[in-house]
Amino acid sequence: MTTYDNSSRVGVSSLPAPPFWICILLGLVMIAAGILVLGDIMLVTLVSTIFIGWVSIFAGAFEVVHAFWTKGWGGFLWQVLLGILYIAFGAVLVGQPVASAMILTYVLGMVLLISGFVRILLGISHWREAGWIMLLSGIFGVLAGLVILTGFPMTGLWVLGFLLGVDLISHGIGWLAYAWQPTPSLGRS
Repeated sequence: MTTYDNSSRVGVSSLPAPPFWICILLGLVMIAAGILVLGDIMLVTLVSTIFIGWVSIFAGAFEVVHAFWTKGWGGFLWQVLLGILYIAFGAVLVGQPVASAMILTYVLGMVLLISGFVRILLGISHWREAGWIMLLSGIFGVLAGLVILTGFPMTGLWVLGFLLGVDLISHGIGWLAYAWQPTPSLGRS
């Protein structure tokens, strides 16, 4: 009989922090990438749409192959249909990137608007438990959704690239802030 020792598991909190220079480098690279993306947001929007399409095609193909590998598990027909749906969705994204970017942007605008309203309602109903943070988040979501939807269809050509650029820059700033936090755990040497 084999026994396994589970006492030496490493938890996330006990992992060593990355070195200071790695955090700085990662932050600077992400900020530079974000600035590069913001340089041509329409191109990045189209490239992102095509990338999402190819990922969907590969995921759908894998889903179909997986269905045949695991025929005895049940749900074979559903897995095949889901895989075909992924492949079709990806083919539309790759084949018509401009129209697809517009559709994705419209869906994003609707999701932001609806989730913003939900967060506003949650913020109001949980006001005593720091609900103002949720309310503020909801207001930003509603405003972002309205900006996207009221500017549609023109927003469909730039929103995805803009959001990617802003996300890269904010992520880079987050890494820089993490690098300069006042803790001895970053191994600054």
